[in-house]
Amino acid sequence: MGDPALSRRGFLAASAAAGLGMTTLSACGGDSGGGSSGTTTIEWWNISTTEPAKTVWAALARKFEAQNPKVKVKIVQLENDAYKSKMTALTSSGKLPDIFHTWGGGVLKQQVDAGLVEDLTDRTKPWGDALLPVAKEPYLIDDRVYGIPFDIGMIGFWYNKALFDQAGIAEPPTTWSGFLDAVRKLKAETITPLALAGKEKWPGMYYWAYLAMRTAGAEALQKAYDDKDFTGAPFVEAGRHLEELVALQPFQKGFLGAAYSSPTGQAAAVGNGKAAMELMGQWAPVVQADAGKGLGKDLGFFPFPAVEGGKGAITEVFGGGGGHALRRGAPQEAVDFLKFFASEATDLELVKKTGTLPVVPAAESAIADPNIKAVQEQLKKATGFQLYLDQAYAPAVGQEVNDSVAALIAGSRSPEQVAQSITKTAKEEQ
Repeated sequence: MGDPALSRRGFLAASAAAGLGMTTLSACGGDSGGGSSGTTTIEWWNISTTEPAKTVWAALARKFEAQNPKVKVKIVQLENDAYKSKMTALTSSGKLPDIFHTWGGGVLKQQVDAGLVEDLTDRTKPWGDALLPVAKEPYLIDDRVYGIPFDIGMIGFWYNKALFDQAGIAEPPTTWSGFLDAVRKLKAETITPLALAGKEKWPGMYYWAYLAMRTAGAEALQKAYDDKDFTGAPFVEAGRHLEELVALQPFQKGFLGAAYSSPTGQAAAVGNGKAAMELMGQWAPVVQADAGKGLGKDLGFFPFPAVEGGKGAITEVFGGGGGHALRRGAPQEAVDFLKFFASEATDLELVKKTGTLPVVPAAESAIADPNIKAVQEQLKKATGFQLYLDQAYAPAVGQEVNDSVAALIAGSRSPEQVAQSITKTAKEEQ
């Protein structure tokens, strides 16, 4: 995409929005290295703020330190939106943490183009080559490796089997019309069909992205970005289908102000049995149990339905995983940490304790949760794959997708306006 680094004016605005001062910025990138005691400190930024991942990841850092007595890992754990805001500011400042969470795609490419990210192609051989190929794809830029995955997965519907039974829904829907019928049946039983974190915007984007994939086909989303034109009929149709859903008033009361992982947010609404479904990634069961009670055996999973007459197939999936990248010039100890995190022993621990889908083939046998197995089976059958749009595209375009779709869901923007505004932003990102 060749996107330049953000302007200084954009950096200052992002810094103010994120509440960052120069003290925070100066703490990243280049301040690691050995101290008078001969200890090297590496700073690790991640988004594992919910349990059990938060505790598991902190324990892994301590385990790495025990194995490497002269290394200290400084952990910075931030919620998703706060992380994105602060990383935007840090990217603009030219200083990134030694090790940082990345989803790959256009955001990582912008950081690479700005000369801020370490090329890991040679520094991670041969152990990096042994990871699952599909998990590594988002971090490959011009056939060079700029990130190491620790997770892979997809977005789909997580649902409450007991509430479906109560509403007389025998099987999860496989078509969009069937899905809308299921929503109507749930409402008829005074059951809230869907939980949505409207405040955070990215969960709502999932609906439009999947509907665009189902109407236009998976490859059309990347082509539209490359052509800088989202005004085609299938993208407008995707918005109209989303309007159909919104018209049914399927979301929980106060959804426009709801967060994702808070005690009163999207995950808790499902985890506490207050809503029948949420459209979310493979991490959903863990967050539901952390923010709420969790559904246990009542929790089920099904892929996003097909749209009748659309070019996309139900086997085309939308999602991605998580990975780690390094700032340019990061010390060898940071590379050693990536190797430790991508080891079979660590992956087995992540799979068993946090429900992560494995990126090390040997760890696949550790999957015990039937829902995580269901996600894995869908991934294995996938005939197409699209990375999260707010990561696949340049940051400004991804943000416009989130903002425009949120406005459509709130009733302040039409499907045509969504397509036009995303196109306008894409054309401005030359």
